Amino acid sequence: MAPSAMTRWTTSLSEAQPVPYWLDDPGKPHPEPALTGAETCDLLVVGGGYSGLWTALIAKERDPQREVVLLEGREVGWAASGRNGGFCAASLTHGLANGLTRWPDEIGKLEELGARNLDEIEAALARYSLDCDFERSGEIDVATEPHQAAELREWHEELRERGLADGIEFLDADAVREQVDSPTFLAGLHDRRGVAMLHPAKLAWGLKRACLRLGVRVYEHTPALALKAYGAGMAVRTPYGSVRARKVALATNIFPNLVKRVRAYTVPVYDYALMTEPLTADQLASVGWKNRQGLGDSANQFHYFRLSADNRILWGGYDAIYPYGGRVRAEYDDRPETYAKLAGHFFTCFPQLEGVRFTHAWGGAIDTCSRFSAFFGTAHHGKVAYAAGYTGLGVGATRFGADVMLDLLAGERTERTELEMVRKKPLPFPPEPFAWTGIALTKWSLARADAHGGRRNLWLKTMDKLGLGFDS
Repeated sequence: MAPSAMTRWTTSLSEAQPVPYWLDDPGKPHPEPALTGAETCDLLVVGGGYSGLWTALIAKERDPQREVVLLEGREVGWAASGRNGGFCAASLTHGLANGLTRWPDEIGKLEELGARNLDEIEAALARYSLDCDFERSGEIDVATEPHQAAELREWHEELRERGLADGIEFLDADAVREQVDSPTFLAGLHDRRGVAMLHPAKLAWGLKRACLRLGVRVYEHTPALALKAYGAGMAVRTPYGSVRARKVALATNIFPNLVKRVRAYTVPVYDYALMTEPLTADQLASVGWKNRQGLGDSANQFHYFRLSADNRILWGGYDAIYPYGGRVRAEYDDRPETYAKLAGHFFTCFPQLEGVRFTHAWGGAIDTCSRFSAFFGTAHHGKVAYAAGYTGLGVGATRFGADVMLDLLAGERTERTELEMVRKKPLPFPPEPFAWTGIALTKWSLARADAHGGRRNLWLKTMDKLGLGFDS
């Protein structure tokens, strides 16, 4: 990158605040008080992100008399649920390609359940009057290299042959640039119905209000420190108190699971994003984007981008940073070298927006597992259930995961619990230094494939055969 270009692009970051745009909101609700003393309940939910909030809400919908307590270590929605891109996808499998590769015999059912889950999210927003800027505008997967365009066309043809292309349209260069105008766009695959855009923090805050309205007792700034059997139920210790519960749902995702054997199945991947100032009418017209779809490019090191309700562009992805040892630390949430890289990529994609400034730049940890999509299980003779490993596509899928955890805790056989995806787990990550070495080699190989026409080297081919991977 030429020094003059670097200076021009990094100047756009001079006033960017290192905080998530979504959480920088004057309408942010006050946290609920911390737990002090002893609590008892039928169901304890640990974690105040989407996974825990949906679990608590659906538990009360299934049985309004059930006493439900939710513990959150910081504030509801402060972690991944308030830092993501706001893409709410129907896919339960981190995309159709991943699902088809891993569960070809179940993909029809998984797609059906995913579509139903997205419909149920939309219905819940209406039922509880949750305003989170929900727009069912769809998503376009764009090609920025010739080999990606060919791959998108071939993938669309395969989906048509398998009967999975309903609502999905292939766009050539002219058609995709008619939707959103970038000189880098060579083709696109438009999913018209399977993705919605929303304000992620407002969704979390709205779910919290709905839970409180139904009688869920929510305690914030209350980390769960330890879990153990207690009589016929379970007990969780907190800094200033404890909770005794008949059943426990663990929705802590990337944070250390209270069931220690689960921890090896996830690693933290740090993902970063920028948010521009609101575009003027002329700036927006220069880009097009009249239909407000979410976008993502087709590279292994991919970008995701979308318009906010006030016509800002969120631009994120590309770098996926794994810290040695898998530690989750606040200092990893800010990474200026990645922000500079993302700014350069943004203006390469949209040169007509030269001069636009970024107002926010932030990062956060994603709970990645080796199959890229959630896994589930129980512990303590069925009194504890957990879900984790959503790998960055959990805005929608966490609601499905909540249903799965509640099914497991109830001991019920349902169409969800019968799925191979639910019954089987991914392979765990190896201990250090093997995890860091393997992830570093995989990242290097993915970048090399992007630079060489998509050709995957021996390492990636071996990982493919083993069903292993690294993604964000």
